Formats: sequence, C-alpha cells, structure tokens
Amino acid sequence: MKVEKPELVTIVSILSRRLREGKTYDDFRRAWFHTTGFGVKGKEVKGSSNRMFTAINVFDPREIIVMGFGTVTLEQLEDALNIDVQYRDENPLDEIVEPDIGRTFCALVSEDDFSAVGDIPFTQPSISGKETDMVEFGRNLLAIRKLYEVASQKRDALTEARKK
Repeated sequence: MKVEKPELVTIVSILSRRLREGKTYDDFRRAWFHTTGFGVKGKEVKGSSNRMFTAINVFDPREIIVMGFGTVTLEQLEDALNIDVQYRDENPLDEIVEPDIGRTFCALVSEDDFSAVGDIPFTQPSISGKETDMVEFGRNLLAIRKLYEVASQKRDALTEARKK
C-alpha cells in the first residue's frame, strides 16, 4: 500500500519594519535572529523548508524588509506560527523597531522564469513544474488565512499583556 505524502504549500511572508532613530541593522539582526527553528521533531516532511531573506530599502535604509518562504504542510504552518508567536513574545523588537509593522502573508500560486531571451509562450500557473489546481489552491488559501488569523490574535494578546 502506497503511503501518500502530505501536501506541501509555499507560504510567503513579507514583514516591513522601520528601525528606531539611532538603531542599526546589526541591532535589528541580533534581536530578530531566531535561535530556535520552526520545525517540530517528529513532524518533518521531505521537501519542507523555511528560509528568510532580509533586505534594506535603498531609499530608506531604516526600513528592513524580511521575506520568509516556507514550504510546509498546513500542520507544519500551524506549528511554525505558534513557535514564532512564542519566540517573538520572549524576544520582542520593541526597543529596536518602530511600532508600526507591515505584514503581508501570501500563498504561492505560481513561479515563472522570465530570464530567457525572446518570446516566452504562455503557461498555466505552476510550481516546480506541477500545474496549480486552482480549486485546491482556493481551499488551502482559506485554511492558511484562518491559521494566520489565529496566530495574529495570539500575538496581539501577548503584546498587549507585555505592555501592561
């Protein structure tokens, strides 16, 4: 009997923060850097990953943008969000960044390579060569949204409690 591999989705998180006056990227990195991974022992799935890319706005060097790319199951996403909420509560950035944080959470629907020279034929949305099932994508999108909503409520409650 064939064991079916859990479905992986790719999540893209884009967080934009502005350094407080006098703070540096090094200050940010030391406070922000996760010394605890997002994985949960026993829940590893082949092909899953979590990578972060950090950028500095060329027009405003105090703006730090972190783009996270997680290829995970929905269960792994829920675990990762819970880990992140707890970790950030224990390691707040309040002294390093201004209070307003831009948060955009997305689900990857397609990857396209436009590096070729000349004409490129149209293709349907796909990831790693596998065409995206838009019905399934829509179901996953709703589930992902709910996971982020729950994590945001937890994060906001912890932040408010920390301020008291």
